[in-house]
Amino acid sequence: MTNSIDNSARRTIMRALFSTIVTQVVGVAARLRLADAIGDGEWDVADLAKIYEIPAERLNRLLRAMATLDLCRETTPGRFVLAPAGSLLRSDDSSSLLDLALLLTDKSMQDAWLNLETSLRTGRVAFHEVHGRPAFDYIAERGQLSEIFNSAMSQRTRADGVTAALPDHYDFGRFGAITDVGGGDGTLMAAILKRHPGPSGVVFDTAEGLAQATRILDIAGVSGRCKVAAGDFRQSVPAGSDLYVIKSVMHNWDDEHAVAILRNCRAAVAEGGRLLIVEPVLPDTVPTEHTMTEDPYLSDLSMMLLLGGRERTRGDYERLCARAGFALTRMIALPRHIDFAMIEAEPI
Repeated sequence: MTNSIDNSARRTIMRALFSTIVTQVVGVAARLRLADAIGDGEWDVADLAKIYEIPAERLNRLLRAMATLDLCRETTPGRFVLAPAGSLLRSDDSSSLLDLALLLTDKSMQDAWLNLETSLRTGRVAFHEVHGRPAFDYIAERGQLSEIFNSAMSQRTRADGVTAALPDHYDFGRFGAITDVGGGDGTLMAAILKRHPGPSGVVFDTAEGLAQATRILDIAGVSGRCKVAAGDFRQSVPAGSDLYVIKSVMHNWDDEHAVAILRNCRAAVAEGGRLLIVEPVLPDTVPTEHTMTEDPYLSDLSMMLLLGGRERTRGDYERLCARAGFALTRMIALPRHIDFAMIEAEPI
């Protein structure tokens, strides 16, 4: 092995080992709301230190670490401004990822990751093992964490690019009624109905997940064509729509739960209707060069560890659909920069 290959391999391992430190830096910056404090200005670390009652020397070390991650810039010794990536940790940024950062760096999530080997060896969900209950139950029992979770899901929906792209890459206008299963705050449904004036809509989720849905639909000007319905999609979904959209839900569940959810959609869909699953789809083998923004294989481990779910291949979705009474008709790729595909299925 040549020195250049050896050095490259060494750098790869070192980056991986230090990535856990990067996560903690981002998490602390998010919890301190440092991006909000810096805002559009240029701050001396001594002045920031007074706000936080943290010694300036220590805060300076954190900010310099943030600068190496392109979250801020040190303009002169001890003076800092936000970089574009750091602005995504502001609470007032329309593209904010602050709550997603708070969720993923929460101690409850990080503690579960320390038990990855347990999940690998036993098949048990590490989060459940550590905290004594499933992640969704744990989150629902904690009001502030539940609010962060719901906001984080909305932020991720906006960030993944699907909301902007989906309405233009599928003919939603041919359907009379559309139900978004697990639709959260209605962000995706609002985009679909705004682009396609013909259909009516139903956003279906838990009461907690729907907390902001009415407001989002009102802002989009589509609340007159869209109902909000609370329930548990593991038990049933509202009947009568001729399209059921289910985005970023399947990967949260193991195969048995996923099939049960799809069977509920099968029982509810109108004659001649369709199912549209929107998820990342794994290739059959790991590509040499990764083109996806988020690594789906790391997401797959995350689903296993936190929820007991998984990311899937096209073949996996074909089998799930068949067990639930659907036939996969086509898979529609979204633009290259979007890590999702649309999986269309029809009742059989």
